[in-house]
Amino acid sequence: MKQRILTGIIALPALLLYIYFANPFFYRLLILVVAGLALLEFYRMVLPAERKQEQLPAVAGGVLFVLLTATGNATAILAGMSLLLLFWVGWFLFNFRDLNSVIHHLGLIYLGIFYVGLPLGLLAALGDVPWGRQWVFFILLLAMASDTAAYFIGVTFGRRKLYPAISPNKSIEGALGGLAGALIGAVAAKYWFFPVLSVWECLLLGLLLGPLAQIGDLAESMLKRSFGVKDSGHLIPGHGGILDRLDSLLLLFPPVYFFALLRGFG
Repeated sequence: MKQRILTGIIALPALLLYIYFANPFFYRLLILVVAGLALLEFYRMVLPAERKQEQLPAVAGGVLFVLLTATGNATAILAGMSLLLLFWVGWFLFNFRDLNSVIHHLGLIYLGIFYVGLPLGLLAALGDVPWGRQWVFFILLLAMASDTAAYFIGVTFGRRKLYPAISPNKSIEGALGGLAGALIGAVAAKYWFFPVLSVWECLLLGLLLGPLAQIGDLAESMLKRSFGVKDSGHLIPGHGGILDRLDSLLLLFPPVYFFALLRGFG
């Protein structure tokens, strides 16, 4: 816990300052780097040793998909999806090795592209919508408030298990605390740095994104358990890998992006 707190004290302010001051190029560059590292962790975790040669092409394809999704251009996104479809179907057709597992491995390639690449691509695109950086800070604050409240409420009051098959330490009480934290974080964002949002919009987003943050956390726990690993990586001291820090965020980027598009602000 001390190492986690120390890393957070150093890394979080640096991340927030970078996002705040970065121009569009460096903002997207950061997301592409994060995407590349997260995809590398993902494919190292899910692909067997005999498929090691597919790891780097899969990472490159996922980063390309992030870059194309960031444009917000439907034609570019569909072109990228078509290119990746043709490439990987052709690749596995002529490098199938074991017919009993080839489709499983092909599916894992696409899972990484859409599980990691699509949300991060929409996060990159979010920087171009009105109040884009405020939306990014809104997501981060809500997720951190949810995670923190879920942890401390769960440790203090947790009695009933939430989903022991996937995450034995999580409790129903902690999940409810996480939802309350998400609501508080969303409303705090309005009065701190996002005045154009109404209280009702903040409450609506808190009710939607709070459970999604916890589902994202559980989804990554399911992924890690299915492949028998404790952490996705060891890049961040006290926190594990990049994916371990993105778990509660990935499912938040798409709905916030589309809400921001619909909401506008003119």
